[in-house]
Amino acid sequence: MSTLLAAAVIILLASTVHAVTGFGYALVATPLLALTVDPHTAVVATTMSALAMTVTIAVRQRHHAEWKVAMIAMAGIVVGMPIGLWVYAVTSERVLTALIGVGVLGCTVMVWRQVKVHGNVPVLVGVGLLSGALSTSTGTNGPPMVAAFQGMGYEPERFRATLAAVFAGTSVLSLVGFAVAGEVNTQSIWIGLVGLPIVQLGWYAGNAVFKRIDADRFRKVLLVALLVSAVVTLAAAVTG
Repeated sequence: MSTLLAAAVIILLASTVHAVTGFGYALVATPLLALTVDPHTAVVATTMSALAMTVTIAVRQRHHAEWKVAMIAMAGIVVGMPIGLWVYAVTSERVLTALIGVGVLGCTVMVWRQVKVHGNVPVLVGVGLLSGALSTSTGTNGPPMVAAFQGMGYEPERFRATLAAVFAGTSVLSLVGFAVAGEVNTQSIWIGLVGLPIVQLGWYAGNAVFKRIDADRFRKVLLVALLVSAVVTLAAAVTG
């Protein structure tokens, strides 16, 4: 019961951050859940509960989404997911945690330096491939897409809505992959179920903040969220 209560608090925090930034769910939930359950269970549980969050935003903000861009990125994600499943199966918990931190840190630098990204098909497929591999190996598929869409100059509403469209599809495919690989356990299912109503509360809280943030402040919020997650995750990897 204490584990589920802790998970509920973590999910509320993660969903609120996600509603504000458009991507923070896994970055917040995965490292914190990994402190209460083992990292592999944390990855699966995060993916299960994240689906409700991404579907909520995708449906509510569907008119702002770049659906063509999302579909092209999804093609790359489908290719990258089997690679991530293999990494997930053969990698130790400490190395897996370090991979999360390094990936987030790299994307933090891209957002900080305002690296420009061309939204052509090869780039979108490549970013999708990396995101897909990270999705099934670490549960943190957001950083590559965050860096790419920021580099493409998306304003906050289009940024958040397009990310949600991509992540909703990614979550479904990731869960199918985890189920096929036999990685879904009872604990991850319970955490996922607990998250279903909690993410709705997080959506309303985070969306209220989102409506009061302009484009420049939004980028700073993204940068802080990425940096904090990278530092915390790398520290966890170093300390074991």
